Amino acid sequence: MTITLYFLQASRSIRTAWLLEELGISYDVKCYDRVNQKAPAEFKEDSGNPLGKAPYLVDDGTESIRQKVKVELGESGAITDYLLETYDQGRLLPRDPVVRSKVRQWIHAAEGTFMVHGLAILYARWMISEPAKSDGTLGKLEESMSVNVQKDLDWLEDELEKGNGKYLAGEHVTAADTMMAFSIQFIFARSLGVKLGQEGKWKRVGEWLKSCEERPAYRAAVHKTGHTLHPS
Repeated sequence: MTITLYFLQASRSIRTAWLLEELGISYDVKCYDRVNQKAPAEFKEDSGNPLGKAPYLVDDGTESIRQKVKVELGESGAITDYLLETYDQGRLLPRDPVVRSKVRQWIHAAEGTFMVHGLAILYARWMISEPAKSDGTLGKLEESMSVNVQKDLDWLEDELEKGNGKYLAGEHVTAADTMMAFSIQFIFARSLGVKLGQEGKWKRVGEWLKSCEERPAYRAAVHKTGHTLHPS
């Protein structure tokens, strides 16, 4: 088995690296810096991913029913599902159906709720005209879109407050955390719907994020990949 992770800085790639570390799986990583905020041409060429998006995972030693097959996957959520189904033993995706459903909820919410609402603001900043930036139009647009982001964070805060441990599905880390942490880090780092310094409003979210970032597996992933949300 040889797993290769194609890793782009300031991207969702850290989700996959952290999950691999939590699973205790050996993997090779090929890291790429952004060029003009985008993946460089060699990322697409080296990975074979036709869209040139990160993360991208290649597993050339998976046992299928009849033979070894090579698996090539994009989309951090799909990669998470694949790694859990192939290598997890019920720890990061617990077997209990209630807990398992809760974990899957967060796996999907990481992209389908949190990143969707955060990226809407980021894209507005990128795409809106210069006059709209200076005449207050962008500010009003961001203010209106911030409502969704803050409602998402309120929901996360409430769920953590009602929970039975320091992670999203209880006292033990799961794939819910490996998927969700990046979404919140990204929203806070880019001030998407949240003003600088306002993060403290969501105290339990901050505590949970700190618990995630202090995990040895997360730190190992950061060390191995050089992950940063603020590339030079």
